[in-house]
Amino acid sequence: MTQDKPHGRRISMGGRSVIAHGLHTHFWQDIYYYAMTSSWPVFFAGVGVVFLVLNMCFASLFMLGDNPIGNLHPNNFLGAFFFSVETLATVGYGDMHPQTVYGHSIATLEIFVGMASVALITGVMFARFSRPRSSIIFANHPVSHMMDGKRVLLIRLANARMNIISEATAKLRLMRDESTSTMGSFRKITDMKLEREQHPIFILGWTVIHVIDESSPLFGMDADALHACRASLILSIEGVDDTTNQPQRARHYYPCSQIHWNHRYVDVFENGRDADSVQHIHYTRFHDSEEIIDVPEA
Repeated sequence: MTQDKPHGRRISMGGRSVIAHGLHTHFWQDIYYYAMTSSWPVFFAGVGVVFLVLNMCFASLFMLGDNPIGNLHPNNFLGAFFFSVETLATVGYGDMHPQTVYGHSIATLEIFVGMASVALITGVMFARFSRPRSSIIFANHPVSHMMDGKRVLLIRLANARMNIISEATAKLRLMRDESTSTMGSFRKITDMKLEREQHPIFILGWTVIHVIDESSPLFGMDADALHACRASLILSIEGVDDTTNQPQRARHYYPCSQIHWNHRYVDVFENGRDADSVQHIHYTRFHDSEEIIDVPEA
């Protein structure tokens, strides 16, 4: 006997997948959400389908009347469809025109629907086009090593546009499974203190640092312990793009299995050959790290 596959909505976050059951979605209430989150090809395909369906419906209404369209050509459903397209788009070439009260009534209704549709689609397209998109990139792996006698966790960031993001703020959190006798099993989120949570002018790069001391939720935990509780890191960045004056937000999820222990990031800066030469930054090394040999113990 085969077991039925679970049906539900799949959600992936931080390398952890969950299938949600029992949620009832309301498409017509969330149509703006779907229009904003779908890809451009899907969005235009949806607009095209709505355009065809509307014109087919109005063409059918015109065909129900007694010769409502003058100079209908071709004199069939296809001609009524073309007339509907012209009316819905408020083009009105003049060759075909409504010639009865019924035809004028349907044309009036279609023009109203067409004007409303154009306004709605234009508004959604502008909202999609003008929506701020993050230019912040995150290193593929966090690294952890000893620094000044303390173990630290580091995550490297970069601003791909290389313009100013003012007053950038970083928040790092640990999410893990926890179980208590009263609450049962649940996912617990714990804030992790950073050495510096704000960057006044985030232009090139930024490495956020968390010290793993007695106050850290990572204190005393190794890779096996983090794996056992399915721990993951959530790094959130927020600031204001000085060019567009729009908020910039980005986040990245790291399963703790991605932490490279006793590693450090490869330096991306390189000095010029002359003393007065400018520095070079090599983003080809941005995700690279190297192992630290003979790691000193705290």
